Amino acid sequence: MTGLAARIAQLEATFHAIQRERLHDVPVLNAALAVQAVDFETMPGDAAGSVALGVLVTPWFMNLVRLPLQPGLALLPVGASAAREVGAHRIDFIGGHEAGLGAFEACSLFSPMGEFADQAAAVATARAVLQQLRGRPHSTPPERPARRGFLFGRPGVPA
Repeated sequence: MTGLAARIAQLEATFHAIQRERLHDVPVLNAALAVQAVDFETMPGDAAGSVALGVLVTPWFMNLVRLPLQPGLALLPVGASAAREVGAHRIDFIGGHEAGLGAFEACSLFSPMGEFADQAAAVATARAVLQQLRGRPHSTPPERPARRGFLFGRPGVPA
């Protein structure tokens, strides 16, 4: 397992444990959702490749998360906040720490999660947020049909 894959597994395991041990009877949980780390990648411009960014979906929140890949990497102290560059955006993150995971930084996207019908909807929203922040197109634009193809009844023929 690579450093990134191992840290994502650790992130998910930590928040599964939080749900099971601390939140098992909290009514704010959306029973249709599960803990899932979505599309974590090392951050561009991070020469050491030491911080990954992605979205953590849980039954109680959806957060944009900066996750260090190296133990002991200096991040924000717990409760402190700072603006961070994410693509062309400046986003405020707050420092967090969990036993078994260590330090991380988070930016709340949704909480509570009652408006999501299912896991697929939550993950699709997480991916849309990341695409927007990373400046990647949502999908490849369709080719414009040629006028000639359109005139002769072949609308899919490229120009």
